[in-house]
This record gives sequence, structure tokens and C-alpha cells, in this order.
Amino acid sequence: MGFQEYLRIKAAAAVLGVSETTLRNWERSGKLVTYRHPVNRHRLYKRADLDALLASVEQPLPVPDRRSSPVLADE
Repeated sequence: MGFQEYLRIKAAAAVLGVSETTLRNWERSGKLVTYRHPVNRHRLYKRADLDALLASVEQPLPVPDRRSSPVLADE
């Protein structure tokens, strides 16, 4: 793996459509793995990790089956 497979925080935020602060918060909460450049310690994000995150949020949410829900009648 070379450094071309990694994005700095500004580019990663643009790919995900969020702010750099949001990425830092996601890092702190463990939602996104952050790597550090070995020389300058800048945050780096694997492009594959960002693509996986995008794919997971693009999955449609399951629609609840309304037939199994009880219907409440007005008294």
C-alpha cells in the first residue's frame, strides 16, 4: 500500500460530504479509523474505508411491515 491510497482530512471530508470537525469527532467515537503520516503525523484516511462507509449509509432502510402492527381504534 502506498500513500496514494490515503486521503488527508480535507479531501476525506469532501468525499463524505461532511466537515473536518465531523471526521475528528468520528475518530474520537471510533466510527472511523484514522491513520497518521509517519513523518508529519497528519491524519490520513484509507480511501477503501471511506468507500465502505459510504456504501453502508447508502443501503436502504428496511420498511416496517405495517400489517403486523396493531391498529388502535378511537373509543
